[in-house]
Amino acid sequence: MRWALILLLVTAVFAIPDASPCLAHGKPAADISRGPDVLDSGDGSLDPGDTDISDTSAISDISVADISEIAAAGGASDVGVAALDLQTGQVVSAQGDKPFYSASLSKLILAFDALRQPLSDADQDLIRRALSASDDNAMDVLWTRFDGMGAIGRVAAEAGLTGTHAPDDPSQWGEVVITANDMVRLYQHVLASPQRDAVVAALSSATATAADGFDQAFGLLGVTGAYAKQGWMFYLPSDVYLHSAGVLDDRYAVAVLTTNPTGNWTTARESINAVTSALLAKLDATAGPARP
Repeated sequence: MRWALILLLVTAVFAIPDASPCLAHGKPAADISRGPDVLDSGDGSLDPGDTDISDTSAISDISVADISEIAAAGGASDVGVAALDLQTGQVVSAQGDKPFYSASLSKLILAFDALRQPLSDADQDLIRRALSASDDNAMDVLWTRFDGMGAIGRVAAEAGLTGTHAPDDPSQWGEVVITANDMVRLYQHVLASPQRDAVVAALSSATATAADGFDQAFGLLGVTGAYAKQGWMFYLPSDVYLHSAGVLDDRYAVAVLTTNPTGNWTTARESINAVTSALLAKLDATAGPARP
């Protein structure tokens, strides 16, 4: 029995892909079946199939069929995608209310809450590192020092994030539950707050290589005119989480959340880049395509 257990553990270790992503310990408890694609009229109510929106926003031209096609570009990946016009408040999404584990996107939520409190220079450096280099060690300190479990609920309540909540296990900040719709509304809330400059500055200085050595130049990061928070996590037995949520051209808040079942980082990258590129094409962005 002992040798069987050892063999099982060794097999699990070598099955984990390269880099050093956050490793979670089980399958997500939060899950829902695919819901309808929706367009948001801008008044907070979601109107399925409503494409009669008169506005100069590029989002006005994205139909339900378009956003479904964008999500389908992810192939085998489970995809939640949303885009919000920061000027009009209009939202378009596919599986926008589907819950995903946050991986490192929870750093944005906690950092925003922490920035509203008195901070030392060391605290500010931790926040900068957590947002730019996605430093897990910095996040570990911030999560404990600034009441991470409570911070998620506070920010969700004030920003109207209906699908975001703290993890079941208080030690697993990567298991904060988020949705694509909530992430774009979070950006809308942050960018209207006094904390805007600190958050934007940190995200705009994001490095292509994260603190743990992971290549975080995927999705929106690496696209001209965009800044973003990235998230990645390998979830046993074979789920690869890759998320990219940010702001494009100071006009659109965008969230692309993906879970790929293959256990292959290359496949997962190709998937999220395909979805991001498809969305940028529909938004008619002047920026270049997502990096391969």
